Amino acid sequence: MLARQRHHGFEFQPYEDGTLYDLIVKKTDPRYVNFEMDILWAFYPGQDPAALLLKYGSRYKTLHLKDLRKGVQGNMSGGGSPENDVALGTGQIDIPAVLKAASQAGVEHYYIEDESSNSLIQVPQSMAYLKSLRL
Repeated sequence: MLARQRHHGFEFQPYEDGTLYDLIVKKTDPRYVNFEMDILWAFYPGQDPAALLLKYGSRYKTLHLKDLRKGVQGNMSGGGSPENDVALGTGQIDIPAVLKAASQAGVEHYYIEDESSNSLIQVPQSMAYLKSLRL
């Protein structure tokens, strides 16, 4: 049985020579456990999603594409307002860098995720943004 681990921020608390997230990756067997990164929830507690993708490479199979409203300060709470979800390319996350790293890591599936009340407007904007990129 293959398990998929998803994070939401609090896993990035410092621990020994890294974070709790590093410990989870190190202590799980890649034959049985892969990871699903939500780039907003990696970025929110101060991580660089592209760097994580490059660091753990093939452990990631899926990616949730979300962007964080400019000016929003993150933390390690694992929670925040869904209204902070904005159309890809309009927020704080370096989407082209994340997509390049995801390609190098061999990510297989990408999901646009927008939980805001503006998702009916923002998801088409996100799709148009992604189509406009030349990576």
